[in-house]
Amino acid sequence: MEIFATFDDSVFLEAKDRVAVTLSSYNAKVCEPQWFCDKTALNTDDPLEKQKIYKFRGDLAVRQGQHQDALDAYSSCQEWIAGNNLTIRRDVLEGMARCCTKLGQRDRALGFADLLSKEASNLCHMTSLLLLKVSIYQHFSDIESKMSALQQLCSILPFNPWHWYNLGQTCLELLENSRTTGPFESSEEQSDGGAEDKRGEAAAELNENRIWLKACSCFIRTRLLLRILRQQQSSFVLQRTESTLQASDQALQRLSPRETTLQALTEVLSEDLIPEKMREDCQDGDSLASVRVQSFKERWWNRILLTGVLEADAPQRRAC
Repeated sequence: MEIFATFDDSVFLEAKDRVAVTLSSYNAKVCEPQWFCDKTALNTDDPLEKQKIYKFRGDLAVRQGQHQDALDAYSSCQEWIAGNNLTIRRDVLEGMARCCTKLGQRDRALGFADLLSKEASNLCHMTSLLLLKVSIYQHFSDIESKMSALQQLCSILPFNPWHWYNLGQTCLELLENSRTTGPFESSEEQSDGGAEDKRGEAAAELNENRIWLKACSCFIRTRLLLRILRQQQSSFVLQRTESTLQASDQALQRLSPRETTLQALTEVLSEDLIPEKMREDCQDGDSLASVRVQSFKERWWNRILLTGVLEADAPQRRAC
């Protein structure tokens, strides 16, 4: 056959005799529990060893709830991380951000998150970064920033039901806040003029209606995704799915959209739920440079608004 005509004869020659190499004996290093806490542990000139010691000390302090000690250890660890060891560097920066969050240092925590964003090179990095930001915003009750981060998560991982569910819950939280503190206020200061006050109230009401619509959309999307996933699940994983499905149904009952609204939103939010597309779209390891991620507004929100359900349903809806 012609396909074999291009093979070199050397391919079929027997391999040369190899010289057997006898391995020297190897003695595994045995470490005592928490050996890195010993004062003499740092009596070494090995940068890698010092990096490990400070990293382990920081991790242990976090587990013990000693966040200032952990932050100090991570700061020392940074000095010994090799320039090409991006994995440990990212891990330490995230640890420092979480410690600052626990210590109430919001700006410093976000500063470390910004450093992580500059080194993010794939979707897995970006996902970790956004989850970190969600936890920071949640700790400092910055609900609108948390919602923005969750929308980005839904954009890069559109088939993850838990991000959609968390976004829906965040929308509910905003709506609950509006019930206790009053309607949403516009970014501009309230005016003393009666006409301008009315315009401000109308803008606030429109904003609230949009949050309501976004909450409905999130819980509908959550239900659609979980119903697909539960066909392949069992045991406690399935129990979690069923529990979240029930919670999503209850949330939609509270939001009280009309049946026509449910149908219209379901149609828009299920268009991309095709098995082949779900397998191929936005894999975690994909490079950010090779992936075109549409924003939440581009991918869903503009199309949801085009359905007209906001104008048809929101004015008649019951209070959550």
